[in-house]
Amino acid sequence: MAASGVNVVELNGVERHFGAVRALDGVDLFIARGECVGLVGHNGAGKSTLIHIIAGTGSPDHGGIIVNGARQTEYSVLKAQALGVRCVFQELSLAPNLTVAENTRVSHSSISGIGWRRKAAQLIGDKLNEIFPGHGIDPADVVGDLPIGQRQMVEVARAFTVTRDPLQLVILDEPTSSLDAHRAAQLLAFVKRATAQGVSCILISHLLGEILGTADRIVVMRDGKVVTADQATAFDRDGLVAAMGSVQQTVAEDRSGVTHATGPIQVRARPSRQPDDQELIAREGEIIGLAGLAGHGQTRLLLDIFGVAMSSPKAGVEVTAPVALVAGDRQTDGVFPLWPIVENITVRSLRRLRQGALISAEKEMAFARDWQQRIGIRTPDLHNNILSLSGGNQQKVLFARALGSDARIILMDDPMRGVDVGTKIEVYELIRREAAGGRTFLWYTTETEELGNCDRVYVFRNGRVVANLRRDELTEERVIQSSFAEPAP
Repeated sequence: MAASGVNVVELNGVERHFGAVRALDGVDLFIARGECVGLVGHNGAGKSTLIHIIAGTGSPDHGGIIVNGARQTEYSVLKAQALGVRCVFQELSLAPNLTVAENTRVSHSSISGIGWRRKAAQLIGDKLNEIFPGHGIDPADVVGDLPIGQRQMVEVARAFTVTRDPLQLVILDEPTSSLDAHRAAQLLAFVKRATAQGVSCILISHLLGEILGTADRIVVMRDGKVVTADQATAFDRDGLVAAMGSVQQTVAEDRSGVTHATGPIQVRARPSRQPDDQELIAREGEIIGLAGLAGHGQTRLLLDIFGVAMSSPKAGVEVTAPVALVAGDRQTDGVFPLWPIVENITVRSLRRLRQGALISAEKEMAFARDWQQRIGIRTPDLHNNILSLSGGNQQKVLFARALGSDARIILMDDPMRGVDVGTKIEVYELIRREAAGGRTFLWYTTETEELGNCDRVYVFRNGRVVANLRRDELTEERVIQSSFAEPAP
């Protein structure tokens, strides 16, 4: 371990238990000043528990934490912030009923007196401009009215703002999970600038390319332990996957020989009412990708399709089969936070679980256990509350709910947020098997690599479809070019 004089944070033998589950098992870790540490591991490896302890929102059962060279005995969120430790959690913590400026004031009690809103607005506006040029966010905007990508941008920018308290360490837990490639690149470039100026960062991401391209040092966790740590230059993608305990597989297999579906049309949609707008068509058994910069109409179209399937007619949208939605913003649109895991899985399939007029508890549990095994939901007890799961495992529950239902059309709204690479591979294969069986998928993703799993990709810009790319036409350059280029008059 490096000398404490140059470290912002050190953890020594940290353990944390949740009942019979050992989330952290004797973790030793240090974060040096001015370095970016990439923290990787599959869902349930202990990453979230670890950062909660560093951020002061959790406490260890055993072991110690040293911040700025001083051992902490009464460590808390307020103490962590006073010492310059900030955290952007995967589940965003902004107050939705407050404006962007008001949320900034929550983190900076020194902003007070006459004109505090103006001061807070200036502070967050300047930081947004620095990190995300062209962000399009007004400090007077109410956070609940912003799309999830812009909310994530605000949360990240707020973590880097400085007033009275110093800024020593910023923990970024899946900070690009709701950002398109352009915004993600802006953020990662800023992280490099910030660390060059002496700020330390912990970067958690399941996009291993982000870790390899941004981190100075990489720490790999598995089963609550640090299993390896080294300079980023000592790893490549295959080495990271192996260290995490997965067998390397191809994320997007070559599908160039796949014959495009010629079955009946299940979805027909024209996103805008302009007469020259391209039409989106999804046939039975197709995997249709929706691409383009975030906030350009992809989610809106998915919600329109879902609404039509739920008997809310929408001009220009036709749907011919039952629909299920896998939400990307799981806390707002996905999980039922007061329910156990089993009920979150089965709620879309209650009709088939009836025994007479009542729901059979045995059938319900058997159904949930089947999907737990098929998707690999990591929990000791399906009766536990859904929020006991890590973010990635909560997302698996949403997949189990949709794929276990009778829906023939599955809508996926950037659903891989916070899902580890091994699980992604399993889900990709499951999607391809389901498509081969006749299910249709409409898949919005901000991860360009995922588009390689699709038969066709529609690129959106300003609420319109501006390109329709077959699988053999699909390249990252074509997607980017279509995302920024004006459609032909």
